[in-house]
Amino acid sequence: MRTINFTEFRSRASDLMTEVEGGETILVLRHGRPIAEVSPVGDPSPSWKQPALRLASRGGGLASAIIGDRADEAVS
Repeated sequence: MRTINFTEFRSRASDLMTEVEGGETILVLRHGRPIAEVSPVGDPSPSWKQPALRLASRGGGLASAIIGDRADEAVS
């Protein structure tokens, strides 16, 4: 974790944000006291952009089971 004062943070904000994008965490001090911690987000990509969960089952598929049930009902 890197520590800088607020004045330096203001003057170098763009460069510091680039460092944060690279994984660096920055602690910002004002008058020697911590006021903010700037860190990268945990998972920048939204969940809807991630690959979907694939489900698998043994035996016939659900569609086959439904068609079979409908066929049994039609015979009855």
